Amino acid sequence: MKHRITLIPGDGTGPEITEATVKVVEATGADIEWDEVNAGADVYEKEGTVMPQTVIDSLQNNRIGIKGPITTPVGTGFRSVNVALRKLFDLYACVRPCKSYVGVKSKYSDIDLVVIRENTEDLYAGIEFEKKDPRTLELIDFIEGISESKIRPDSGISIKPISVFGSERIIRFAFEYARKNGRKKVTGVHKANIMKYSDGLFLEVFREVAKDYEDIEAEDRIVDNMCMQLVQKPELYDVMVLPNLYGDIVSDLAAGLVGGLGVAPGGNIGDGMALFEPTHGSAPKYKGLNKVNPTAMMLSAVLMLNHIGEPEKAAALEKAIAENISEGKYVTYDLKPDRDDPTAVGTSEFADAIVNKIK
Repeated sequence: MKHRITLIPGDGTGPEITEATVKVVEATGADIEWDEVNAGADVYEKEGTVMPQTVIDSLQNNRIGIKGPITTPVGTGFRSVNVALRKLFDLYACVRPCKSYVGVKSKYSDIDLVVIRENTEDLYAGIEFEKKDPRTLELIDFIEGISESKIRPDSGISIKPISVFGSERIIRFAFEYARKNGRKKVTGVHKANIMKYSDGLFLEVFREVAKDYEDIEAEDRIVDNMCMQLVQKPELYDVMVLPNLYGDIVSDLAAGLVGGLGVAPGGNIGDGMALFEPTHGSAPKYKGLNKVNPTAMMLSAVLMLNHIGEPEKAAALEKAIAENISEGKYVTYDLKPDRDDPTAVGTSEFADAIVNKIK
């Protein structure tokens, strides 16, 4: 079956790791027609927008995409292409697997965690009020009028909405993900001991949804304790589901357990739409140097292949990536024991080595 997929190379080192990823995906034999469009800082210089309509149209038509890292231009007033795409297409579930691979430097081994982060609500909803803005002062007066809270007049304010609807769909997504992927436990992460009406609502919904999944163990953890637990005994955890802000923080913590963002894939998934991407930035200082590690984007392609119903090709690609890293011969500088090792290969050569293992 042919799959038409939106391909967004991004900017900085994005085009290089995208080219490498396309090469290894095609080596699996997956029947893919790439619909290439672009967004980000480079596009802004040419078209005056970081997200042209061509990108939106392509994703609307194809319903699935993979993208390289994108730089958010400084001083444009545009927060993030990534956030904009998630909001526009209601990609409410951010899926971040964090898995150990032999050959990747880490203080831990045998880590196999999945962080599932709610993508649309919480403090990242973007409902903010700048200090001393008349609307902010009006809001402060209103809050003080309906509660016993006192807010300093020079405060900036961010609103933290967490709804039953948003909580239920992300929590149900996490349990369904666990069931589909043979996972045994889902941990709901919150700060309900302090934020009783937002995080408390999330926890309440978690406990209700868990009743529908008796085949999967359910537990909850307070977020600060969760961070300590992950550092001390990560082997006790499996799938974690979190509100937006905590999900952002804990997913980077979990990535640190397995060697960093260079091996951390990601997927943003909604109802009938998905966009896959590495979780690291665009590293513009390395642009055009054929130097950076493309593993995170390649592993994002593994997620994509699974999502489109190509599990055998996904498994073949992941196996080839893992074997190449474990052998340590044809890997980029950051995957060498000594980062100055002259035998380190470039992005393109790394991809070639994986292609040879797939064939």
